[in-house]
Amino acid sequence: MPQAGCVLAFGNPGSGKTHLLCGIAHELVKRGHPILFTSTAMLVQRLLAAKRDLRLGAEIKKLDKFAAVLIDDIGYVQQDREEMEVLFTLLAERYERRSVMITTNLVFSKWDQIFKDPMTTAAAVDRLVHHAVILELNLPSYRAEKALEKSRSKAAAEGGKD
Repeated sequence: MPQAGCVLAFGNPGSGKTHLLCGIAHELVKRGHPILFTSTAMLVQRLLAAKRDLRLGAEIKKLDKFAAVLIDDIGYVQQDREEMEVLFTLLAERYERRSVMITTNLVFSKWDQIFKDPMTTAAAVDRLVHHAVILELNLPSYRAEKALEKSRSKAAAEGGKD
């Protein structure tokens, strides 16, 4: 992973985005790099609490000890303005200094659902893609495939009981 770069994994639910980035993160940990894995919801709540307590800068500095922050499922949380602001602040502060890894089911053209404001959306995307590896996992859901296989196996087993 390039120094202070980003890895962005896009795809449908169940396509393996989180699994893939966790594998990359695990390899980075094995090589001695501290990595934080967090859901978007938990990260935003952590940042909001810090902002409320007037220590957002200190919290972002605390997150700097991690070579990369892996933010899972950024597209699932519908941010309000305050949530969007703290998330953007973190991304802007890490830009060209520390790495970010993100999983999402939303293509960039729909990131206005996350950041609400077109200018903030453009600024966030611009910073993230500047030094990024972008992975598109246009695959069917692994979980749905497994459930279908299980259902077929059960039906076949029950069909042979006569």
